[in-house]
Amino acid sequence: MRSAVILVGGEARRANGEEKYFFTYGGRTFIERLISSLNSVTDEIIIVARDPAQCTRFSHIDGVQCITDIRKGIGPIGGLHAGAKAARGELVFVAACDMPCVNQDVVSYLFDVIGDYDAVIPCWNREMYEPLHAVYRRPALISFFNNHKARSLRAMVGNMKTKYVSVEDLRKYDRSLETFTNINRLDEQKKFDSCKD
Repeated sequence: MRSAVILVGGEARRANGEEKYFFTYGGRTFIERLISSLNSVTDEIIIVARDPAQCTRFSHIDGVQCITDIRKGIGPIGGLHAGAKAARGELVFVAACDMPCVNQDVVSYLFDVIGDYDAVIPCWNREMYEPLHAVYRRPALISFFNNHKARSLRAMVGNMKTKYVSVEDLRKYDRSLETFTNINRLDEQKKFDSCKD
């Protein structure tokens, strides 16, 4: 079974308090676009919010489960912890809610190449990689969170048996690498004018 975890719990400071997951493009919100892409390559989708009030923002979306952070106020790693605990799949794809162009073929490829690794993470170079556009083995996540109090995704990844995939290898599925487009403000939408539906 393959799970997807979408992290929505940020404070939206860079978006001037606006909820990025409800930014729209092509007639659909970012969260709708992301769920549509992930529906075809995963068996369940879990949204991780910061609190129950935020969870109510997604009650109109069918077929997804919304849960809240267990460890509060520690950023994305707190959301990943809650998502890993709730997921039923052996493998978990993790994405941030401000990535409206996630490519299902890229996601499927990441699932397929994990092998016996704990994680498979796209990388631009040795220092720049995409831990919030990656596939993790759920038992490895649970083991890490049970034995570490780290707040850093980098520390988590460093403690795992990680396979790094060059983003250049992903161009055969997404030539312009739009899957990694990250939008923090509405005025940045011009960055992904060519994003495919």
